[in-house]
Amino acid sequence: MNQANPFKLFDALVTYLDEERNHAHRVLHYFVAIGRPFLLRTDLLDGFQALCEVDGGKALQNTPLGNILQMSQEAALDAQWFYLALRPRIGRWLYLRIHLETIEAEEIVVSQYLRFKERLVDGSKAPEWMLEVDLEPFSREFLKPQESRSIGRGVEFLNRRLSSRLFEEQGKGQQRLLDFLSMHAYRGQPLMLNGLITSVPDLRRALRDADRLLSAVDAGQPWRELARELTRLGFEPGWGSHAANVRDTMQLLLDILDAPSPDVLEAFLSRIPMIFSLAVLSPHGWFGQSNVLGRPDTGGQIVYILDQVRALEKEMMQRLSEQGLDIKPSIVVITRLIPEAEGTTCDQRIESIAGTDYARILRVPFREASGEVVPHWISRFEVWPYLERFALDVEHELLAELGGRPDLVIGNYSDGNLVATLLAQRLGVTQCNIAHALEKTKYLYSDLYWRENDPQYHFATQFTADLIAMNTADFIITSTYQEIAGTDESVGQYESYSAFSLPGLYRVVHGIDAFDPKFNIVSPGADPDVYFPATEQEQRLTHLHKEIEQLVFGQETTPDIRGALAEPEKPLLFTMARMDRIKNITGLVEWYANSPALRDAANLLVISGHIDPQHSDDAEEREQIERMHTLMNEHGLDTQIRWLGMRLDKDLAGELYRVVADRRGAFVQPALFEAFGLTVVEAMSSGLPTFATCFGGPLEIIEDGVSGFHIDPNHGEAAAQRIAVFLERCQHEPGYWDRLSRGSLERVAARYTWKRYAERMMTLSRVYGFWRYVTDLERSETRRYLEMFYALQYRPLALSVER
Repeated sequence: MNQANPFKLFDALVTYLDEERNHAHRVLHYFVAIGRPFLLRTDLLDGFQALCEVDGGKALQNTPLGNILQMSQEAALDAQWFYLALRPRIGRWLYLRIHLETIEAEEIVVSQYLRFKERLVDGSKAPEWMLEVDLEPFSREFLKPQESRSIGRGVEFLNRRLSSRLFEEQGKGQQRLLDFLSMHAYRGQPLMLNGLITSVPDLRRALRDADRLLSAVDAGQPWRELARELTRLGFEPGWGSHAANVRDTMQLLLDILDAPSPDVLEAFLSRIPMIFSLAVLSPHGWFGQSNVLGRPDTGGQIVYILDQVRALEKEMMQRLSEQGLDIKPSIVVITRLIPEAEGTTCDQRIESIAGTDYARILRVPFREASGEVVPHWISRFEVWPYLERFALDVEHELLAELGGRPDLVIGNYSDGNLVATLLAQRLGVTQCNIAHALEKTKYLYSDLYWRENDPQYHFATQFTADLIAMNTADFIITSTYQEIAGTDESVGQYESYSAFSLPGLYRVVHGIDAFDPKFNIVSPGADPDVYFPATEQEQRLTHLHKEIEQLVFGQETTPDIRGALAEPEKPLLFTMARMDRIKNITGLVEWYANSPALRDAANLLVISGHIDPQHSDDAEEREQIERMHTLMNEHGLDTQIRWLGMRLDKDLAGELYRVVADRRGAFVQPALFEAFGLTVVEAMSSGLPTFATCFGGPLEIIEDGVSGFHIDPNHGEAAAQRIAVFLERCQHEPGYWDRLSRGSLERVAARYTWKRYAERMMTLSRVYGFWRYVTDLERSETRRYLEMFYALQYRPLALSVER
């Protein structure tokens, strides 16, 4: 991307348009002739390239107009005006317009740009005055990073900037820290400090006396043997389990009182016993531990949360033990109870989570306005009328289940994040949001044409809920940098909420800022007990091999299986995902069908959806199933594709990855967009070379050519060719497959493990809890503004969704 000063470029553009009017006129009218009111970045770049290839068109290169076009993210135009949204660098936007007759340019503000887009959609019906949402005034005084490389490293920035600011005024910062430490207790039992320490000088003296005491005892002496002496000094349990780590924690505090540094502050805060119980919100879908994956709205998020909970419980238990506390953590995953459970456990109020000691699922039903329980499954796009009542019911049941407030509330997806917002605000606890996927970037122009989409998707309601939840959360976890801010060429999912319009409803001129320090990148992993390398023979689930052999290579078909592989000795290309448009399973099948080289080199194994479309309750899934059958029929694929329309449990899926690896195959994830890519991590954890979409998380997970390969789902022929070349090279170059396999394993071990995730998550919850206490991180003015927005905008939209 051109990194030149955009303001200088604009001045240069004005001069250029004045001096080269005829040439500029031809260029601009080339785009007008396309005949569409909105042009994407790809349209602008393709048009620019085409113009550069015509006779004399090369003169456009390196001109101010050419630079501006290459910097533009989108254009909006009619017969009179050509509007451009410029993204000179990640997270930074400028807007300008050019009059198509006078060829004069001027800078405009975002509200003018959005108003023009509204007129293109609504014509004369577009109101001149419309509600504008602008959250920028509430954060003008709030510290934010300025460099794009700092995006997603919010806690590092806060610790760096706020640690020095907090202690600038002599005594005030230390007193706030003392107050913070004094408030900690567990069910009436004081932790950290007792009433003997009432001032900062008292704290300093007590810490020095404790240091002399601890330096004279054995480093391994347990807290219980030191408790009497330390309690007399003013200290309570929570400093550590034995003398050495008690002393380390106290020395960290002494260092902070003298001269705080961000690293020392984070290290100290990570040791404070603050988190004993968690509430994890995930209302939609079929949330269960078996027989649910592959059902509508039920997939990676379920796997993510269950693995997350297992990792968090282990981390909480370890930290409590290291802090010298005999306290059992408690984690409650809150979801919806579905009486018509269809063979799942979704009708059970309480269900223990396998692999944990103290975590469980708490299910609370949706209720009609009359109080009647809703018995059946509801699409994630239609849950909105039920969430406010659901949040109130959850509050009562959660408090009873935990015996008090949770210490942290974690929301998942748009609906869970909204419920987490309502719950955290009422209970006054720290709130963390995890989007998993934001629908706004998945559906083209879903904001501008919200009316057309509303009967099926209710995007206006969802985007309003997103906007509220994003701005109320204390911190937001993302799996990748791209999820926040995209790349030089593409807009991030969260960044897309910075400015947008729902014509006739409201426009957002400043919604969410990608530079907000609430954003933190914490990547998940794959369950190491399930997804491990094929080379670890002693752990292999060999008792499953006969079942896998029958599923994959059996010659008979059933209502759940189509296709029988005529040449089972070939390597397998394996893909597994929901059968929907975004996951692009049928796209992969089409690439395979049209590539003789790929068909000659490998068989294709597909695990997705149902074989019989009538078994699906989802209209989009049924459409994709029909397309799958059409492709297999038209191209005669029944001897080269094995399609399993079923759900595999985790152990079977894990061993299947390894069986594919045994046969020197590869995993393919062809999604049009993937927020993270959990199956990519699962495949790589198994040592399976992986091809995955270049749009979304896999672009960061995979180092192209080292730990896997990127493919562009919009260019299927090239993607198929790249896979075929890989398979051919594996045949002729000994060690090439193994090199990619090792690269996959090394990449996952370095970046994508649940242990790393849990460690970071627990540290973040403590750090943000601290800053929330000692500063105005909760942003009370913003909260009041959003409460009004909720009541006046969200609630009527939610109630308008047909029950």
